[in-house]
Amino acid sequence: MMGLDGRLRAVVSLAQAMAAAQVPRDSVRAAARGARVAMDGSFAAISAWERERGRLRVLVNEGERRAGEEEFPADESYPVHDFPEIAEFLHERWAGGRGPHAWVESAVEARPGRRGEALRRRGRGTCVVAPIVLSGRAWGELYVARDEGLPDFDEDDAEFAAVLAAVVAAGLAQNERLEEARRLAFTDPLTGLANRRAVDVRLDEALEEHRATGAVVSLVVCDLNGLKRVNDTLGHATGDRLLERFGSVLSLCGAMLPGALVARLGGDEFCLLSVGPTADEVVRVTEEVCVRAAELELGDGVACGVASTGDDIGTVKSSRRLFRLADAAQYKAKAARSATPVVAGRDTTVVRLADSAPQPAPGEPTGERRSFRGRG
Repeated sequence: MMGLDGRLRAVVSLAQAMAAAQVPRDSVRAAARGARVAMDGSFAAISAWERERGRLRVLVNEGERRAGEEEFPADESYPVHDFPEIAEFLHERWAGGRGPHAWVESAVEARPGRRGEALRRRGRGTCVVAPIVLSGRAWGELYVARDEGLPDFDEDDAEFAAVLAAVVAAGLAQNERLEEARRLAFTDPLTGLANRRAVDVRLDEALEEHRATGAVVSLVVCDLNGLKRVNDTLGHATGDRLLERFGSVLSLCGAMLPGALVARLGGDEFCLLSVGPTADEVVRVTEEVCVRAAELELGDGVACGVASTGDDIGTVKSSRRLFRLADAAQYKAKAARSATPVVAGRDTTVVRLADSAPQPAPGEPTGERRSFRGRG
């Protein structure tokens, strides 16, 4: 079995692997794998306690899996009352000032319950269970098992498992903070929609998919009418409420297009990015956006422009090109006070307008918008 130095190295390796993970799934897999290696185990799993559903849901199974054990199970879960320790240790033991502990279960000398039965059924001899605690609350559990014929886990192993669970908890907490930072970096704080940065990233990916597979990529640019009047007469708090309400309208309509991204670009400008649905489907949804926006108590409706690779708009070599077409269509809808969207390619003047708009000087940001404002 692994000595003290080996265990220390295994702890460091586990922490480093979790820190290097790019997505939550990779993080929990790294945690399970690191714990299994550190404990000389045959198998490891990490489960989360879903309080609202009263169950332990398995996030990952790592190591020598048996029939029915998937690495990332879609819905492998167990009622928490079958494994009450995870729910009870916090109240019963922490009340006395003691911290979370781990314990050993044996297939031969199993306490009544599902764990011993599961060990025997799957040809495993012993397991160690360690609660994972985040922010003072039981989050889930770390489970490491050894196959029959291998040395049984003992109390020293249980103490080490508690250390590993604490390291896993620290890694999960760090990943949660990073996920929140990523979310904030791609989210508009007022409406909760995606922001311009998120649109740029997704649109670049969408156009790569378009070039590879021919998938239809459509961009809708919306300019909310009347926001300045609302701000000037009723105050910015009321203007913010109008922005939030229109954001909800756009989100509701965007849900009609599978996988669509709905975003606030800034100020009174919003957009909807669709990959897959036809141009006609996107136009129909945009028409619904216009109808619902006109029904809002505040504001004066919305001007919408649509540009889609499913229409005759020429080759779209860059995201900037699609943005210019959608923005030109939106500009024309705004100038005409159109109650319906203007669609690039179906209105031939839009393409000419987009092509004649001033180009940014070298060094200027290509994401600068409103290139059509002030034009007659």
